[in-house]
Amino acid sequence: MKPHEKLDYVEFPARDIPATKAFFGQVFGWQFEDYGPEYAAFAGQGLDGGFFKSEACSTTETGGALLVFYSADLEATQEKVIAAGGTITRTIFSFPGGRRFHFTEPSGNELAVWGDPDS
Repeated sequence: MKPHEKLDYVEFPARDIPATKAFFGQVFGWQFEDYGPEYAAFAGQGLDGGFFKSEACSTTETGGALLVFYSADLEATQEKVIAAGGTITRTIFSFPGGRRFHFTEPSGNELAVWGDPDS
């Protein structure tokens, strides 16, 4: 039974679903289930979700929610993001309680990764 009234699923727009799938597979090890050419779902990543075909993208500049990953090795994760074709939009910076960076994936969605102060 799923928890009542808790976040359960997130959907992102994606300009290029194949490139987005390849990016998340390479960086975070995600696997996808396709539901036709315009939707791909992922599961088991802390929050299940999917990507739907759209020319829009989600960024904090346009009021989109920022989903944030955790990493025990922030620099290594940042290098993986770059190697997979992501664009760093805010390099690693400190904030109370840790450090983080922001990036966009191939479809233009902005996400972030945070780590402990000494990660």
